[in-house]
Amino acid sequence: MDGAGELCLEAVMTSTHTSPAREGGHEASGAVSWMGQKGNPGGPVRTRVARRRVPHLVLGLLLVVVCVGGAVWWSTSTQDRVPVLAIARPVTVGHVLERADLRSTEISAAAGVATVPAAHAGEVLGRPMATSLGPGALITPDSVGAAAIPGAGQSVVAVGLKPGAYPPELAAGAPVSVVVTNPATGSTSTGDSDQQASVGSMWPATVVGRAAAGDDQTTVISLQLASATATELAQVPTGQVALVLQPGGR
Repeated sequence: MDGAGELCLEAVMTSTHTSPAREGGHEASGAVSWMGQKGNPGGPVRTRVARRRVPHLVLGLLLVVVCVGGAVWWSTSTQDRVPVLAIARPVTVGHVLERADLRSTEISAAAGVATVPAAHAGEVLGRPMATSLGPGALITPDSVGAAAIPGAGQSVVAVGLKPGAYPPELAAGAPVSVVVTNPATGSTSTGDSDQQASVGSMWPATVVGRAAAGDDQTTVISLQLASATATELAQVPTGQVALVLQPGGR
């Protein structure tokens, strides 16, 4: 075959081999899209799968950590809890404890905290209270026996209050804040004003007892508080004291 024929044959063969790529350009580009840069099929697919799997793996690890941490916390918070005795209803000094006065509660007993195990209820039943306690207060070995009111550094002072100056739910053993208020309309102040507590003065106290005082709707409430502040409270004129009930459960 002469040179011209060879050139024609070469042109035909070249056209035959390259035309599918040109005519099926979409298919060729599609074929390339699933091949890696080095011509290895599946390269990008594996990359996408790997990228999808990594977040799920991290999420799984975090879930395992949370579960393990929760189990450790639960075990630590419950393994040291023990049942002890607590007051179920208000009791006052001298009250002889009955079964209905007590309830069992579980606490995490710290070293040095004096409590009475629930299994030892017989050791306190039938004994007089040495102090006044409110619902939720824990019984200690010193809670029963000879009266411990007032305690060391403490004094008991009585205040006469009208309805509205104290919560009606007030009971012996309740913790309160004693607040000095503005004088009631029409009331007169007596004594040296320089020695009286100023309006807004506030002291923590514990209710020892309460009793009605006649037909004028006055209620006498006995409060135990620090001796120094008890003296100040005793000088506050009638009608200038209010009690605020504070949380007492433990």
